[in-house]
Amino acid sequence: MHSKLLQTIKRRQVSDLVGNGLPVGEMEAKNPLKAQSISLGGISKRQPGTGARAVGQPSASSRDQGRAAADIRNPPAQHRDGEAESTNKIQKAVSFKTEGNQCYREKKFREAIGKYHRALLQLKGIKISEAAAAEMNALSKTHIRLTEEQKRLIESTEIDCYDSLAACLLQSELVNYERVKEYCLKILGKHKDNFKAMYRAGIAFYHLGDCESALQYLKEAKDREPTDTNVFRYIQLTEIKMNRSNQREQEGSKEMIG
Repeated sequence: MHSKLLQTIKRRQVSDLVGNGLPVGEMEAKNPLKAQSISLGGISKRQPGTGARAVGQPSASSRDQGRAAADIRNPPAQHRDGEAESTNKIQKAVSFKTEGNQCYREKKFREAIGKYHRALLQLKGIKISEAAAAEMNALSKTHIRLTEEQKRLIESTEIDCYDSLAACLLQSELVNYERVKEYCLKILGKHKDNFKAMYRAGIAFYHLGDCESALQYLKEAKDREPTDTNVFRYIQLTEIKMNRSNQREQEGSKEMIG
């Protein structure tokens, strides 16, 4: 009977605690065994804002690595646009050069000159764009880089255009030998063993009155092509011109002495 009375008193105490709206912490303090069972049952959870990372949420370092990988797979739009623009300019340059070659074969030298100049303008635009991109993107490290194949194509197209321009000018009624010399020297600055550039540079220097430079380039051309009759003829003309010039100088010196 005493045990039944004690059980009844305990039930009433618990009922009174709940009914009075005591905080959970106080209820747990009054009944630690029950509190322990609640905690072990997994009911108690860590609330947001306590510094804990939710399950499945990536860490900051993981997000940064993900962004870096994404940048490698998908370069910035500005970088992609620059590469596309360079490719487009190269294609246009090659196309203009091809059109110029067709004009040259048809002996339309003036039209051919215009085509070659337009091709060179496209290539010049690539160099300007590349330099500007390198300056703007120095900090972001998104410099537009041409492939080795593109670089070779640019150089070969440029040399072909200068070579063809010199050839066209030599077909003109009034030859601009200064320009012929300029174009040939540009070629020789990149390909010093270019036979045509040596020969044409020699012709240009000859007509510009610089016989010593003319003879230098013509002899270099002869070393490359010993049997070329045109080179041999211009060497003879240059030597004759130099001899006449020396004779005039000697005669002038005699007159001054006499």
